[in-house]
Amino acid sequence: MIKNNVLKGVFLVAFGATSYGMLATFVKMAYDEGFTTAEVTTSQFILGIIGILIINAFQKAKHKNEVVNATPKNIAQLMTAGTSLGMTSLFYYLAVKYIPVSIGIVLLMQTVWMGVLLEMILEKKLPSKQKVVAVIIVLVGTVLATNITQNEIQLDWRGLVWGCLAAASFTTTMFTANRVATEISSAQRSLYMLLGGAVIVFSFAIATQTTPFNFEIFAKWGIILALFGTIIPPMLMNIGFPLTGIGLGSIVSALELPVSVMMAYMLLNEQVIFLQWVGIILIILAIIIMNLNFKNKN
Repeated sequence: MIKNNVLKGVFLVAFGATSYGMLATFVKMAYDEGFTTAEVTTSQFILGIIGILIINAFQKAKHKNEVVNATPKNIAQLMTAGTSLGMTSLFYYLAVKYIPVSIGIVLLMQTVWMGVLLEMILEKKLPSKQKVVAVIIVLVGTVLATNITQNEIQLDWRGLVWGCLAAASFTTTMFTANRVATEISSAQRSLYMLLGGAVIVFSFAIATQTTPFNFEIFAKWGIILALFGTIIPPMLMNIGFPLTGIGLGSIVSALELPVSVMMAYMLLNEQVIFLQWVGIILIILAIIIMNLNFKNKN
């Protein structure tokens, strides 16, 4: 029974990570059709919120009095935490506007060492040797995966900056999501975090959208972006992680990296050389090393 639950958790986390890995390619395709970052993010968050509202309504109707309702304090905390979720989407989508998706996802994976650094600052203690080794491997893998050692490769500095900011905000999202209002349902937590993220996204849209808003984005890409970006991944991962545990779940969620690169290779014809694949494998290896328990059990 336990093995079946773990297997179920692995499948849910894998599907969630795979879904999120597809997202940047769809964003890039929307850009190719002339849609702006403001239109892409706005449609994703509006339809995502509607989808999560429907899921919450279904859960309340099914479980009735069993659902623990969020308190005003929970709502305020989750919406505040959700602002980093909105910034992650904005920064990541701005990054892939200037650099290839395969590079953007590698930059987003810098959350591995950023998470170690944030943990060290918050808990005021040095990281373990295991984490230090993982960080070194990530940095080496990043150099190879971004192919910056080749002089003929020119990466737009704007994309690099936005990509690093996306990783920083995503690190914040992961830390807050696992610590804030964990007693309420994942659907409620997703809803209020999305509402907090929407404040950032809508503010950005108002400030940057200089042309009339193209509402065709909702029908063409909005539903796909909402499903693969704001509905499927958080819901499946919130259900799957308790079944797999953080360690195994983090390893499985690393599928996001190769899936994102493969999608960009197949649908956007982005060229990924052998050296970059080596770097990607090293980053995945670092995630595995960081989450494996090497201690002997009696």
